[in-house]
Amino acid sequence: MIPVILESPYAGDIDRNLRYLRACMRDCLSRCEAPFASHGLYTQPGVLRDEDPEERERGIQAGFVWRKLARKTVVYVDLGWSSGMLYGKQHAMSAGHEIEIRRLGGEWAS
Repeated sequence: MIPVILESPYAGDIDRNLRYLRACMRDCLSRCEAPFASHGLYTQPGVLRDEDPEERERGIQAGFVWRKLARKTVVYVDLGWSSGMLYGKQHAMSAGHEIEIRRLGGEWAS
């Protein structure tokens, strides 16, 4: 297995976006990848509040630390691009990290 950073939407329809994140994680695991998705972990109740700009930024920066340990960044775009995904893509580019754009299709196809 190779470690990857997983980017997908969080804000907006959070319930739908978390269902999508779980499907993306399953896709990564089926590709023998070990995904890390800070937006699915750090936004859990009692951890950080995504609606608080300072806490949101702290979570984003904590997620960026993990990029150093991952082999690439995978970006799932069936639901479009969020500002957080664009921020993550920019960080990956500036770090010279490989970026792979993916779609699940099926029920997630737009």
